[in-house]
Amino acid sequence: MKHFKTLSEYFEYMELPRPEHPMLSVMSAYGDSFLTCPKESSPPISNDCYSISLKKIIKGNLNYGRTKYDFTNGALIFLAPRQVVQWDSSVIFEQKGFSINFHEDFLKGTELTRQINKYGFFSYTANEALHLSPKEEKLLESIVQNIEIEYHNNQDEFSKDIIISQLSTLLKYANRFYERQFINRKELSNDLLEQFNKQLEIYFESGQLEQNGIPSIEQLANKMSVSQRYLSDTLKLETGKTTTEHLQLYLIDIAKDILLKPNKSISEVAYELGFDYPQYFSRLFKKKEGLSPSEYREQYKMN
Repeated sequence: MKHFKTLSEYFEYMELPRPEHPMLSVMSAYGDSFLTCPKESSPPISNDCYSISLKKIIKGNLNYGRTKYDFTNGALIFLAPRQVVQWDSSVIFEQKGFSINFHEDFLKGTELTRQINKYGFFSYTANEALHLSPKEEKLLESIVQNIEIEYHNNQDEFSKDIIISQLSTLLKYANRFYERQFINRKELSNDLLEQFNKQLEIYFESGQLEQNGIPSIEQLANKMSVSQRYLSDTLKLETGKTTTEHLQLYLIDIAKDILLKPNKSISEVAYELGFDYPQYFSRLFKKKEGLSPSEYREQYKMN
């Protein structure tokens, strides 16, 4: 399975124009214009980016994790980093609407980093698209237009804050519309990846990391009432990654945010995340990200 670590690599694979920003792309098409989608089909792929798209599909299904995403005209699509998607030539798009793609690191150091994890529509369990009314569609399009203006303008010290603020507003409206859509419906989830991530979130937010260190896969599996082997095999089949890899990615994601605090040394970040040896944390970070924690900190300052 192919995985793309940068937005540019993903766009090159999709045969789309190179994004103007290394971590952000905004595309829209209204009136007589059309969004391009050169890639007619794809085997399972994943990337390190979030995607918010209003792309009207008039025929076919897009495989999302282990399910088929339920699309209809006027539906809003949300994809999160490292989620697996695939489609074939039977999918026919009506190329109107918008598409916002941004690398997860674009949010680091902002409040939206934590907020975005609370939105269920980015998870595998939300395998229904958000069906917008014409009024709702128009409202979201106006927000996207504001983001697009900043995206195409010459970047200055205010640009990122404005874009993040508009993204946050868009997601809050989307959350409201989802609540409207499912107001009389109880969502049930048997998805193991969703449960796995939920157990990690509970563990970290309850302060158990400071008390007991990094949780073992066996601990997490027991909390989910499944065997460690079943959990690992199922996640490997669904996502192409083992439970240990998912745990490491979760730790690295938290580490990125902490690293942006200038008063924290690399060793302090490692100990805060439950690593007994800072050297192991640094090796793991470099293995997963391709650069050391200190190099990541310096690189982010340049973006």
